[in-house]
Amino acid sequence: MTEYSMISVIIYLIFAPFIVSILSGVDRIVTARMQGRCGPRLLQPWFDLIKLFSKESTAVNGIQKILVMAHCFFAIFSGAIFFAGGDILLVLFALTMAEVFLILGAYSVNAAYSEIGAQRELLQMMAYEPMTLLTAAGFYLSAGSFRVTDIISGNVPLILKMPGFFIGFCFVLVVKLRKSPFDLATSHHANQEIIKGLTGDLSGPVYGFSLLAELYEEALMLGMAGLFFLTSDRMSIIAVFIAIAVIMFVMSLIDNIFPRVKWETLLKTEWIVTFFAGGGNLIILSLIRK
Repeated sequence: MTEYSMISVIIYLIFAPFIVSILSGVDRIVTARMQGRCGPRLLQPWFDLIKLFSKESTAVNGIQKILVMAHCFFAIFSGAIFFAGGDILLVLFALTMAEVFLILGAYSVNAAYSEIGAQRELLQMMAYEPMTLLTAAGFYLSAGSFRVTDIISGNVPLILKMPGFFIGFCFVLVVKLRKSPFDLATSHHANQEIIKGLTGDLSGPVYGFSLLAELYEEALMLGMAGLFFLTSDRMSIIAVFIAIAVIMFVMSLIDNIFPRVKWETLLKTEWIVTFFAGGGNLIILSLIRK
């Protein structure tokens, strides 16, 4: 690991939760303004997280806490690999392991709402995992490597070669950031009929670890979105920040415009986008390489 990579990892580990909390605060305020409300304070997500860790530690059973902490560990671990410039395939596999541990944690409590949320989370994974793997393949065909350091070493932003993958990845972001219409397993809003679903039986520090994992995971996903725009030119970081700002605004807009859909619609939508946008772009890149 180079000195630059080590500094990137340290910044990610220390500052990612706070920075993403600010982004979440901005998202809440923007959402409130769209709905004609004042909204919470900018740092309210951060205050909520601190408050959870200050509460008494409770868990339905011993294994639940272990599984949720494993979920948090793998979420942080996947981001650390990414910001260290490591293999993007390993990043995605570690991120999948994080989701698996969260699902197992929901199943471990033997509660109806948590089980429904876990089932829906599995369906969501079936929907977006093909697109994430295709995106990794697209980065390989465009940059000739799965390593993040090699992907960002080019002179041309990969969005020019991978517009289809970018569209598909944005659909994955809607699911991963738990935005409507794809907030099936759990939601950040009080409009879920399954009462928080996947995380319904988490409380106190255990729930805090789950939210902390979400913050690290969101930092990772936004970082992956930035790969489409980042190049060896240091000025490209401006394009990354602009792209992330636009993506966050569009996500908030979608969240407030579209009602939540059924799981059948989620699968159809994600697979159609994966087939046409991701698959079509993959075929074009394969032909170009020949």
